[in-house]
Amino acid sequence: MARLKELYEKEIKKSLKESLKIKNDMAVPKLKKITVNMGVGKASQEKGKIESALSDMKLISGQQPVVTKARKSVAGFKLREGSNVGVKVTLRKTRMYEFLDRLVNIALPRVRDFRGLSKKSFDGRGNYSLGLKEQIVFPEIDYDNLDELRGMDITIVTSARNDQQGLELLKKFNLPINI
Repeated sequence: MARLKELYEKEIKKSLKESLKIKNDMAVPKLKKITVNMGVGKASQEKGKIESALSDMKLISGQQPVVTKARKSVAGFKLREGSNVGVKVTLRKTRMYEFLDRLVNIALPRVRDFRGLSKKSFDGRGNYSLGLKEQIVFPEIDYDNLDELRGMDITIVTSARNDQQGLELLKKFNLPINI
């Protein structure tokens, strides 16, 4: 069992139930999924870019990513409908907790000039989104074999009913959110 999942089951769930004054165990907020998205702007012109993004995402997430395609053509970006524009992965259960553990304890402390995450990144329903400018903050990525620095968007989807419950949940998982 993942370390954070065990922590949630033994400690976080009980403390959230008390602090949020929830009577039913099933109503206590929990993590549903984490989606990681990496846009690859030049993938439509160069074929090798999408393969390197796929391999990086596979190393970071621990599972095979999906290639995302453009929904419509945009002449200004030299983009055609159906061309490859990025890669994404949806993490659930054990892999989700392991990814969150690595994100909080290893990747975020390695971000340059990091002063905490913004509280404004909640969506109103308890879900949190953050962006990273470089994939090299994850130790799985070898800097010497890197062709290009790519950013990624990470969305943490919770079962919380509002932002306050989502903030409480993510604070218990030691996500460094500034208050």
